[in-house]
Amino acid sequence: MSAEAWVAAALGCCAVFEDLWRRRISNRITAAGFAAGLGLGWAGGGWRGAGCALAGAAVGFSVFFLFHWMGGMGAGDLKLMAAFGALLGPADILTAAVLAAIAGALLAAAALLRRPRAAAIPYAPAIVAGAWLAMLGRR
Repeated sequence: MSAEAWVAAALGCCAVFEDLWRRRISNRITAAGFAAGLGLGWAGGGWRGAGCALAGAAVGFSVFFLFHWMGGMGAGDLKLMAAFGALLGPADILTAAVLAAIAGALLAAAALLRRPRAAAIPYAPAIVAGAWLAMLGRR
């Protein structure tokens, strides 16, 4: 398993655990994921790799920004997408975002079936599922 996959696994597990337990994702987790993605980008491709990691982080942050701005998603979810964007790059984070939206819709439907008045769901599991599936699709 590659270093990128190990980082994605650790980042995803930590984010899901914290989101389910505390209903938030700490800056420590997302900053560590972002730094690891930037470092791996640099190690794999120098300035070009670091630029690709930064572009992926920007795309990951931007793709769900409207939902955050409208109050439908927390800031930790945006930062988690940015961290995964640094790991995946700009093209693969878009795939991850589509997969995360599908996973999130399924989780929301399950939550509504279980509790019809559920106001919100923790979204980190959907984001992590989308990112992991996007990583599997690259191989």
